Amino acid sequence: MQSLKSSVFLVILHLLEGALSSSLIQLNNNGYEGIVIGIDPSVPEDETLIQQIKDMVTQASPYLFEATGKRFYFKNVAILIPENWKTKPDYVRPKLETFKNADVLVAETSPLGNDQPYTEQIGMCGEMGERIHLTPNFLAGKKRSQYGPQGRAFVHEWAHLRWGVFDEYNNEQKFYLSKGRPTPVRCSKAITGKNEVQKCQGGSCFTDRKCRFDKLTGLYEKGCEFIPEEQQTEKASIMFAQSIGSVVEFCAEKNHNAEAPNLQNQRCNLRSTWEVIRDSEDFKKTTPMSTQPPRPTFSLLQTGKRIVCLVLDKSGSMSSGNRLNRMNQAGKLFLLQTVELGSWVGMVMFDSTAYVQSQLRQINSGTDRDALTSSLPTVATGGTSICSGLRSAFTVIRKKYPTHGSEIVLLTDGEDGTISGCFNEVKQSGAIIHTIALGPSAAKELEQLSKMTGGLQTSASDQAQNNGLIDAFAALSSGNGALSQRSIQLESKGLALQKTQWMNGTVILDSTVGNDTLFLITWTTQPPQIFLWDPSGRKQNGFVVDKNTKMAYLQIPGTAAVGVWKYSLQASSQTLTLTVTSRASSATLPPITVTTRMNKDTGKFPSPVVVYANIRHGASPVLKARVTALIESVNGKTVTLELLDNGAGADATKDDGVYSRYFTAYDTNGRYSVKIWVVGGRNAATQIAMPQQNGVMYIPGWIENGEIKWNSPAPETNNKLQMKQVCFSRTSSGGSFVASNVPKAPIPDLFPPCQITDLKAKIQGDNLINLTWTAPGDDYDHGRAYEYIIRISASILDLRDKYNDSVQVNTTNLIPKEANSEEVFVFQPENFANGTDLFIAIQAVDKANLKSKISNIARVSLFIPPPESPSPTEISTVCLKVNSTISGLQFFKIMWKWIGEMQVSLGLH
Repeated sequence: MQSLKSSVFLVILHLLEGALSSSLIQLNNNGYEGIVIGIDPSVPEDETLIQQIKDMVTQASPYLFEATGKRFYFKNVAILIPENWKTKPDYVRPKLETFKNADVLVAETSPLGNDQPYTEQIGMCGEMGERIHLTPNFLAGKKRSQYGPQGRAFVHEWAHLRWGVFDEYNNEQKFYLSKGRPTPVRCSKAITGKNEVQKCQGGSCFTDRKCRFDKLTGLYEKGCEFIPEEQQTEKASIMFAQSIGSVVEFCAEKNHNAEAPNLQNQRCNLRSTWEVIRDSEDFKKTTPMSTQPPRPTFSLLQTGKRIVCLVLDKSGSMSSGNRLNRMNQAGKLFLLQTVELGSWVGMVMFDSTAYVQSQLRQINSGTDRDALTSSLPTVATGGTSICSGLRSAFTVIRKKYPTHGSEIVLLTDGEDGTISGCFNEVKQSGAIIHTIALGPSAAKELEQLSKMTGGLQTSASDQAQNNGLIDAFAALSSGNGALSQRSIQLESKGLALQKTQWMNGTVILDSTVGNDTLFLITWTTQPPQIFLWDPSGRKQNGFVVDKNTKMAYLQIPGTAAVGVWKYSLQASSQTLTLTVTSRASSATLPPITVTTRMNKDTGKFPSPVVVYANIRHGASPVLKARVTALIESVNGKTVTLELLDNGAGADATKDDGVYSRYFTAYDTNGRYSVKIWVVGGRNAATQIAMPQQNGVMYIPGWIENGEIKWNSPAPETNNKLQMKQVCFSRTSSGGSFVASNVPKAPIPDLFPPCQITDLKAKIQGDNLINLTWTAPGDDYDHGRAYEYIIRISASILDLRDKYNDSVQVNTTNLIPKEANSEEVFVFQPENFANGTDLFIAIQAVDKANLKSKISNIARVSLFIPPPESPSPTEISTVCLKVNSTISGLQFFKIMWKWIGEMQVSLGLH
């Protein structure tokens, strides 16, 4: 366990802005360390689950080692145990490990009965995934027949998580035409089995019959399944079916099925999984081991009460731009609402030295919250010594608890040339440090402090109406507390009013929230008139007015009414803001949540930054929401960006509840803050479960000694459940990123159109090919491309590797539409015979002649259906004519041949 402790302190993390922290995994001498497996607090206490997790990882390690050519193994793992489980002497307090940064989450099924292991992957090929999801039923071995041994399945998911590869099966299209014949989607092609139609009744399945051909498509009929032989000799591939006993390798160039229509080919440009793994940073910095690896070691960590210390800048620069008062307004929100009951909170302020404002105090009531808010600084003076503030915070915490696993919220607006002098102390403390950079001159080292400790990195400009400082504090909910206790921000708006202007609006409270609801209003000069009405039209009174801090707030007693709350604020020539927060309405009903991040912490021009917003109702994705990112540069310029869940451009998967978009509108170097605004209307829906992808394949059955043994039917995972009157609103701080290498205006056009990733092709009419895709833009997924280049080939690899030499389709009349519009194009291929497999790809070109990457490759088989079968009357007529002209023996031979041909054409043989 000591190895795990030391390695965590030295790790430099891949930052996931908008989440509390990020993965702690690192590779050390071929062994993966710092893996965090969290048991969700909703899972009933069961000590056997801990042993089952250990068994799975222990079985997986040698399988991973052999599958990767003796390169990688699992060295140590931290198992995060919920606070509500019984304490034990061998359970220790976590350091940087939280449920928010857990690499694997063990939770009950959603919906009930769906135990498929899967990995959240929101990025592109080769990019690390977000998190592996497992269920107690899976870990207990209750789904072994469907998903295979737990250790093997874990290696399948690890490849998704660590190396960003994808599945080599396809639940939506289980067969494809190859040279005119239906072929199962599999990798490698050497995997053997039978094609059978399954019939299920009463929870059990059996063989109905062999699969028939669909004479119109040439494929097998709907419901046909490929059933693998239990005994195989083929060694690949783990990303197809690691549950097959002989499979111990990933597909490589020698056995990869590049033609199979699966996600691995679509997302990874036809490359095999081993090629992607081979290109990873992990692979580049390791060599094969000559000895067997040691068994994994485990540490058992149990979460406890939250410990947090505010470290707030009160230096002289905080007196400008109303910064000190804005900090106090935001700090008061954090203390009154964001930090959870039962937490221990202390406060330190600093200028050129540090001052302890409050020792650790447990928040058990409103009295405790009020006592802490009264300690907020009132005067700004002096220099800036960040290390003094941090050291004092460590002292405050150590008086009651060890510093490891505690949190520090550090806010500053100034530079400090000595900050690196306490980096080693920070690492050794084991504390998580969340940094808030206020204004353009805040220390550049703040990002490094957050990264080295797994904290949240945010920034706020001096534009008070953007409410950035309050949003930053509102985002600091616990990484380990129960979801029902976390503060959720419903609304955050600001407006610079002119003369006697009104600020009017509405706030939606949905049925998943309502407890501990707080309306908070701030101003800059004089208290405004405040009017607030609940959904029944009843005016709400009782706002607590704090003239010193220039804020007013109202706590709604009990559970706030579901519906639309209306407000009207009026003041003369000043800036007003409104913030609304709440908590879950029930411990058993999960609230709708928004988690935000970027794909990188530094946007180096002209490389775009991708902004993601993951919207969930419990474990289920929320679809059809309107999601907007507000991205503010250090000079106060704000860009509005609509995020999409359309499976195009920056968005990897359609309808998975992850909304994303490229950001290219750089205007200066420095920090950019991100805020996400989400509104769900009555058309919003929650999908019952994640799409059946990026996870272990469900095996419908096995062939044992020539006989098919079917598994129970697979659970439905693609149905969409319309929630009754789904109206909700959420606001979320998305953290920040730093832009560099941005040239001075005018900024040159160096952004090409984004790659088309959703190209689809199908035969229409007499061998016409119908293409559909989502339009890219002039700059990635913004604006309008200038033209398309479409090419076709009978060789999929030639099209990929020799694109410019492939046949070009005439696209004279094809004018690109605005980005994210649906494109449709129909053309007639020439000089290709019936039965030819045809492959198509597109490249977009912008007005500066910058070209996109070549799209995913779509395929069709030029298949001419056989002629329609004659009717019984026609058959009778033919028989009479033939019978009158030939002998009986000749007639019998001709009819026998003709009937055989008809049976073949109908798929009866």
